[in-house]
Amino acid sequence: MCQSCAASAAPAPLPADASGPFRGLSRRGLLAGAGLGALAVHLPTGSAAATEPEAAAEAEAAAAAKNGAWACPALGRFPAGGHYGAPRGGASHAGQDVSNSTGTAVHAAAAGTVVRRSWGGGLPGRTGNALVIAHGGGQYTYYGHLSAYRVGLNAEVGAGQRIADMGATGNVTGPHLHFETHTGRLGTTVSPVSFLAARGVDLAGGWSRIDPGASGATVVVIQHLMNRRGYGLVVDGAYGSVSADAVKRFQRSQGLTADGQVGPATWPELVYTLRQGADGSHVRALQTALNKRSAGLAVDGGFGSVTRSAVRAYQSVNRLVVDSEAGPVTWRALTG
Repeated sequence: MCQSCAASAAPAPLPADASGPFRGLSRRGLLAGAGLGALAVHLPTGSAAATEPEAAAEAEAAAAAKNGAWACPALGRFPAGGHYGAPRGGASHAGQDVSNSTGTAVHAAAAGTVVRRSWGGGLPGRTGNALVIAHGGGQYTYYGHLSAYRVGLNAEVGAGQRIADMGATGNVTGPHLHFETHTGRLGTTVSPVSFLAARGVDLAGGWSRIDPGASGATVVVIQHLMNRRGYGLVVDGAYGSVSADAVKRFQRSQGLTADGQVGPATWPELVYTLRQGADGSHVRALQTALNKRSAGLAVDGGFGSVTRSAVRAYQSVNRLVVDSEAGPVTWRALTG
């Protein structure tokens, strides 16, 4: 658990919107594209004076929050006293700790640019090797107490990409990831558990929640899995009305609520337990999910020795049982 990592006076804000990968987007575009609701990020809405179009835009952004843009940064357990807001010598803990052994993989929570790579990440009250990623729209994530960096300063990273290794550098009682979410500006923190939950990610390691309107690699995974079930979808990474209707039909066939959200009830019914020798769209789904976590596989639908090695490597660095088999536990971690 962190012995320091207290919330403190905010440093000078970084001009992410002016220089980052999302420059030029409108406020509404940033909200919808990054999955950001106004309540979660404390953006002004004009309170009672907000116009109906503004209120509709905010509601639309909140509804699109579970859009596949965010991912779980690390697997482990929540240690006692490592929660957001826990007392820290007159201040409060600025993030959520996720404990696991040194060397456990740390992944980018969303696409963005590495803007800090230094001891403490340049933030007051923090210690240990740290990274800060800017995601645009005044959104930042912080990764602390790292044992190793796997990306450089100013690197462009994707959601789920391996960026570092968990460690115990700095003022800590044991190896863990100290993870923070900042909104509005670097230095303004919010609860990482709540922040990610609003975006369909369970920081405790549960299944993700993907809503219609989402896009990206996890949607490709869903489409490949649906095609293995015989739905004949175009695999374009866009969770539009055709894919959503197919998912609803699948949900009804399984006796599930047909809401189109691929979440904790739907994922276990959708995935397959796969091992070497398997072939088909479900293997393409697995290869796509592994590539989101930096595997670099050819998505050819064949579960050969190379894919087997990638499954074993992923299981090893995330401290899962290394059995070479992509079962529900491995799928849950990959798609979280």
